[in-house]
This record gives sequence, structure tokens and C-alpha cells, in this order.
Amino acid sequence: MASLSGLCSSSQPLKARQALFRIQKHPIPYTNGTTLLIKTANTRVTLSLTAQCVARDAPADLSSSSSSSSSPSRGYFGKLQNKSLEKDPRALWRRYVDWLYQHKELGLYLDVSRIGFTDDFVKEMEPRFQAAFLSIKELEKGAIANPDEKRMVGHYWLRNSKLAPNSFISSQIDNTLEAVSKFAGDVISGKIRTPSGGHFTQVLSVGIGGSALGPQFVAEALAPDNPPLKLRFIDNTDPAGIDHQIAQLGPELASTLVIVISKSGGTPETRNGLLEVQKAFREAGLEFAKQGVAVTQENSLLDNTARIEGWLARFPMFDWVGGRTSEMSAVGLLPAALQGIDIKEMLAGASLMDETTRITELRSNPAALLALCWYWASDGVGSKDMVVLPYKDSLLLFSRYLQQLVMESLGKEFDLNGNKVNQGLTVYGNKGSTDQHAYIQQLREGVHNFFATFIEVLRDRPPGHDWELEPGVTCGDYLFGMLQGTRSALYANGRESITVTVQEVTPRSVGALIALYERAVGLYASLININAYHQPGVEAGKKAAAEVLALQKRVLAVLNEASCKEPVEPLTLEQVADRCHCPEDIEMIHKIVVRMAANDRALIAEGSFVRIRSEQTFIIGSGACLTIARMRKVREPSDTDRNYLSLNYETSSLAHEGILAAFSLQCLDVDFLSS
Repeated sequence: MASLSGLCSSSQPLKARQALFRIQKHPIPYTNGTTLLIKTANTRVTLSLTAQCVARDAPADLSSSSSSSSSPSRGYFGKLQNKSLEKDPRALWRRYVDWLYQHKELGLYLDVSRIGFTDDFVKEMEPRFQAAFLSIKELEKGAIANPDEKRMVGHYWLRNSKLAPNSFISSQIDNTLEAVSKFAGDVISGKIRTPSGGHFTQVLSVGIGGSALGPQFVAEALAPDNPPLKLRFIDNTDPAGIDHQIAQLGPELASTLVIVISKSGGTPETRNGLLEVQKAFREAGLEFAKQGVAVTQENSLLDNTARIEGWLARFPMFDWVGGRTSEMSAVGLLPAALQGIDIKEMLAGASLMDETTRITELRSNPAALLALCWYWASDGVGSKDMVVLPYKDSLLLFSRYLQQLVMESLGKEFDLNGNKVNQGLTVYGNKGSTDQHAYIQQLREGVHNFFATFIEVLRDRPPGHDWELEPGVTCGDYLFGMLQGTRSALYANGRESITVTVQEVTPRSVGALIALYERAVGLYASLININAYHQPGVEAGKKAAAEVLALQKRVLAVLNEASCKEPVEPLTLEQVADRCHCPEDIEMIHKIVVRMAANDRALIAEGSFVRIRSEQTFIIGSGACLTIARMRKVREPSDTDRNYLSLNYETSSLAHEGILAAFSLQCLDVDFLSS
């Protein structure tokens, strides 16, 4: 039997946001000392009601001891919106001292005193944490921790290969680290040179998701002001973005090392980026293979291509490392090493953090403290967002990095028992004190749907480089004041926050931060009973995208056939959909055609010689060129009409007054038009 004391004032009816059982709908006039007995199929709960109590002094889980520990509560009974937080300064100081975590060797501190969890809550969560610690321990021993894909999860082994479950994996890790270090050293020293004999000056990294977000964060945080090689990214299939990166390289394309990162080698965005870069190399008269490096799984499509074409180098990705936890593999270490970042120090920081997050005492485990705070603040169901606010420009991309790590890991529809739970934890953020001039206004006074995580860096500048703007005050003092002031202002209005502090931004502290949040995600996933190591929603999106492209090919085939007839056959959207045998997809067909027209993949001609009588939408085009046209039509255009249109054409993506027609380039007299 679980007991609960601490519901709100005696004049209010009991109201839980997501209780495990139904409560009588009619208000009950509770008074101090009232006892309410509630029965469910598996639980009998006695509620001792006392007025003027803190709502969150309730136990975390009201399920009986016979209930499955792997099916956590979908809410914390008694946790009401109008929660009460400790406001007495002396009590807050005692709480701060009592709960402050310090790792002296890493120079890292974790302050959870401004999250309002109670001692009772911690006590109730203890069994779940012990189960979570055990599951992580089994994971590190090589258990199948990703049951859907039947894979081990081994990113922790990357920073301590001795922990790997067998010697083969250990040697893979050690050999890869040695190969990455040697290759980067040889490139920087000039031992490995460009085809023309010069030094490499640029690195262009082609990859998306976990193959980009981690390397981007580390580069922004740690790259020196003048790195031996400057790093650029193509992390999307946006043509304009790709063109921009290639244009920025200019003549230095000849001295650019291109790293292509894809586990399977078949990721569409990465493949597209590779093809675009190879095209740029061909146009510049350069041989891509002599400047290409592949980071991929052994025997993948990319690996085989790189081997057959004789690329400059190849580095492995492992089946047991997911993209969002791959920063400590060749995925992140190679780009970092080429910028002169000390990757061994980064690994050392992660390893030290791993050691401390294996401790099974909650107060001594910073990752467990984070997971505890996340569970408390979001009710264990993601009811509040996590706003990440790093008060350091170099850590700007940390929130983007955490978005993938946290949201792709925790955002799941089903738990490990197959129950539909729709779990997750939303992450967003900006840097301080830019946030003060962006959305802090809403955070303090607007919708209370978040908790904050401040990232503080104690050292402002290297020793001997600071100076005072005014007596006793430096530029960094202002940043410190904004952080502490924002934290205090939020808490004064009932907004909870966590503060993570590091001494300075170094490879060791960055490695520690990455490891801290990787472990916190794993522990929290265990608390809410979900698989943190797969991403079925991402795969569903990829499948849907492939279906859209398949539909586009069918549309192109239909339009190609129609546009090459004599005379050209105009088609309505409905006719195109029917000929594609998918009338239910008419909206998507419309979007496909409009986008193709916007990209000038059809010749669009305009005239005003047809009298208006009726209005209909027609499409005339073919494989490489099509458009959508709104035509006011009384007859088919004659040959004379077509000649007129050919002489008076203009490219456009929108309909105009009068007639707007488009013709396939394959079906027009190209010589005539070019004259």
C-alpha cells in the first residue's frame, strides 16, 4: 500500500493531471485529516489529506509492488500545475550545498537545487534507478540493448576499449584511433599531399544527422582560431546550400580533403552531396578519388565504391555505434583531429565521465541526477520542454547537438512492452545572453511549458588576456551577471532550472559533456521503459520521401508521353493522377508539378490571343521539363499559335492573365529557339 500526504488546500477537489485511476467526478469537501481510499485492479491507495501542503511530496509511482517495474507511471500523482517551490534564501542555500555535484578532476559542477523534487520523490524513484543502473551495466557488457534491430550498443567502449565484450572489438577501436591520429598527423605535416604536391588547406565534410551534428558542435567549440585545415560541412540535400559551400572553397577545391560520412553508404542526402561534389571536381578538372576519404561501415556501398575507385583513405563505422552517439568514433575524431583538436584529451574526458556515471549512488552520479530532474520536471511523460542555454559563444551548437541526442533517442511511440506511450522530451535553445533579447520574456512570464538548463563556463579568456571595462567589471562579468540574473528571475516566477558548470571549454570538458548527456539519455530511457537506440520514425519519414520521388517519376513519364504527341496533349491534374493510377495522390501531384515549374525545368510561354470562355488547369511537359498552367481555353492551340508562343516565351512558375502554356524541350525546335 502506498500512502500520500500533501495535496492542496482543503477547499479544492482532488485533481491529478494524469492519474493512474479514476477519481470521483463530483467535488469532495475535504478537510484536514480526511482519509480517502481509492481502489484499482492492482492497487489500493490511502490518501491522507492535509491542507496547505506541497503538491509534489507524493510518491512517484502508485503502482503496487506486484506491478511490472518496466511499465512506469504515465504521470506523477499529486503533481499539480500550481506546484510550490522553496523560496526561502537560507533553505535554498542548504539545498544547493546538499545537492551540488562536483567532479574536481574534470572541473565540472552540476546544480539541481532549482528543480523542486522532494526527498519522498527521490526515495520512490530509487528502485527504478537501481534497475536502470543494472540495464546500463548489462549494455556495457555487450547485451542486446537495441532489441528491435538486435544490436549491441557500444559507444561507451570507444573511450575505453578494454570494456568491449571481446578482443576483436577492442582491437577495432584501438586500430581505428591509431589510424585516424596517424592520417590526420600526416595530412597536417604535409606527408600526405594534394595531387599537385601542395598542402591540404580545407576539409569538406559530407554527412547528415549524427554524421554532422557532433562534428559541427565540436568544431565550433574547440577549433583554434587558425586551424591547420579549415572545416566546412555539406549536411543537407539543399542545392543552394551545397553550391554555397563549394563556391566558398573557390580555387581551394584543389587543396580540399573531402570526408564522406555514411554508415550504410546509402543515405540519400549524403549520396546527393557526394555526387554534387564529384561534379564540381570534374568541372574543375580534378580527380576526386585522390582527395576523397570515406567513413562508413565495412563492405557498405560507400566502402566498396571508395575501395574500387581508390580513394585516399577509408575509416570504419561500427554496427554497434548509432549515429547520434558516434562523435567519439572516426565520425567525429577524424574531422576534429584534422583541425588540430586533441582527440585523446576528448576521449579522456569522456572516459572520466563514464567512470563517475557508473556509480550507483544517485547523488554521486551526475547523469542520474539529470535523469531524475528530467523525470520530475516533465512528469516522466515529456510534459515540459528542455530549454538549453549555453552562456558561451563556442557552445552555441550544443543545443542542436542535444536535440538529436535527446529527441531521437526518447521520442518513441511504443515502450519496450509494446504499449503506446508517445514518449519524448523536446529540446531547443540559444546562447546566452542572446536569449535575453530573444525569448526569455516568454520563459519568465508566458506559457509555463518548460524547464531550463544553463551551461556555465567559468573562465572567460586565457590567463593574462582579460581587462576591465570599468573598475572591477570585465566583459565576462556581464555575461555571468546575465546568467545568474536570468536563473534567479525564472525561479522567482516558478520556473525550474538545472545549471551545468565547467571550468573552461577544452577537449576534456567537451568530451565529458558529451558523455554526461549520452548516459543521462540512457538512464532516462530505462526509467520510462523505451528503446533509446533505434529510430523507427526516421525510417518512416525516409520511406515516405522515397514514395514521393517514385510518384514524381510516374508523373514525369505521363507528361513525357503527352508532351511528345502531335499536337501536344494538355492534361489536367485529374488526368495525370488517373494515368498514374493514383487519383488519391492528386494533391501531391500538384505539389510536384508546381515545384518543378518553379525550378525552370520547363519552357513557359505566355500569350493573350485566346478568348476567355472557360477555365481549366492543364499540365504540359516531359521528363526533364514540366510546368503547371492555368489556361482559359476554347480550342487546342494551332501550329500558328505554337509558333507565336515560341517567339514570345518567358520562364515563370505562376499563371498570368490570358493563356499560359508550356512545351517540352524535347518537342520544340531547339535550333529555332536558340536563335
